Amino acid sequence: MAGVLALSGGVGGAKLALGLDRILPAGALTVLCNTGDDFEHLGLSISPDIDTVLYTLAGIANPQTGWGRANETWTFMAALADLGGDTWFRLGDADLAVHIERTRRLAAGDALSVITEHLRSHLGIRSTVLPMSDQPVRTQVETSEGMLPFQQYFVKRQCEPAVRGFRFDGASEATPPPGLSQWLADTPLEAIIVCPSNPFISIDPILAVPGLRRMILDHSAPVIAVSPVIQGRAVKGPTAKMMSELGLAVTSTTVAAHYGELIDALVVDHSDDIEPIRNGPTVLRAATLMHSQKDKCDLAQTILTYARNLRTR
Repeated sequence: MAGVLALSGGVGGAKLALGLDRILPAGALTVLCNTGDDFEHLGLSISPDIDTVLYTLAGIANPQTGWGRANETWTFMAALADLGGDTWFRLGDADLAVHIERTRRLAAGDALSVITEHLRSHLGIRSTVLPMSDQPVRTQVETSEGMLPFQQYFVKRQCEPAVRGFRFDGASEATPPPGLSQWLADTPLEAIIVCPSNPFISIDPILAVPGLRRMILDHSAPVIAVSPVIQGRAVKGPTAKMMSELGLAVTSTTVAAHYGELIDALVVDHSDDIEPIRNGPTVLRAATLMHSQKDKCDLAQTILTYARNLRTR
């Protein structure tokens, strides 16, 4: 059975991962998740992007926000607020159970990949979900106010400080998750897909893990990225703001240049203004806004069709 590897951050990447999960045979999809957003809060080990992907694939994500769980309750947060506790990062009651279980098992010596597989199995997910590494990698954001841990910048400060750059602490000592290299060697892949996540804070941390970029470059499968930018605006999150503050044009062409030789093709929205890129990836068109389940499945199918066409050239 041919497989698909998808590199994903949180909400935007999880949408495409869900489309791929629904149209591929069970077990064909492996989602490699960013863990640069991971952090310790209130004594708990929290993996926001992994959890967003897990909840989305399990069909229990909050449909309004894309993160957290549907039908969540907030008794814990209310009680914490009554005690004068730190409430800037909201943890729902059901969500809290995942963080407690992860923290307990990490303290017992289990690897993050083993814990993620345990959660995947208990949530009834048919695809494989992997952290980019079992070793901690922490994204630090260089801002106009100094260096900020990612969640301090993203949630507590609501992306307000201007961005100057990024650092991925621990990346140089990290290794890819166990079994990924062998899976890539043994599995014929239809495609390697870079989901429409933020290139700088969702995909770059994955590629910063030594060996991962080379695994992708050396594989024979076509590598197809989906642009998170449409007509100068980000589909989700602070991508456009970051690009502007870094002095970059907010365009899909910039996204293509950022990924460079890593990708064979870039999927952009039908409405996006982009010309063919000289000595760059093939530009492919699709409806990249994913509002409905059908939108997600249609985009996933279009990408796989493009991948087959690229292989036969």
